[in-house]
Amino acid sequence: MYAFLADCMLFLHLMYVAFVVVGQLVIIVAGTFQRQWGRNPWFRWLHLLAIGIVVYEVVNDIRCPLTTWEEQLRLKAGGDINGHDTFMGWLMNKILFIDQYFENGRPPESFFTTLYIATFVVVLQSLLLYPPRMFRFGRKRETAATPVPAGVA
Repeated sequence: MYAFLADCMLFLHLMYVAFVVVGQLVIIVAGTFQRQWGRNPWFRWLHLLAIGIVVYEVVNDIRCPLTTWEEQLRLKAGGDINGHDTFMGWLMNKILFIDQYFENGRPPESFFTTLYIATFVVVLQSLLLYPPRMFRFGRKRETAATPVPAGVA
């Protein structure tokens, strides 16, 4: 059960990263083609918050809690903290963690710090280039008045 929960935590972590990366691509495409759905304030501010949390963690040298919880669950399951005990864990680890693509294992911490801060700057830049629309609380959408045909009372 713990291995399954660890895989779920890793999947949540993967979806978090996908939200930031794919979300930014969606914002750029929507802004370029002037689509209103790309200006949704809930999506835009949550997107900024998501990458802001990552930057806060890296600047303050805080380990990602999703990684910590996943590792604790894997240890409780009696497995490897790298997720090699289940196929899904192995697969998602290959996608999420890029350590295996470097010759000496993990790249320097400055690589990740620079990557996260650069991503935050790109998200802020897109917030200025393609600003979100204002929040709409309780306002009804205005509809065009339907013309009454002549002779109908």
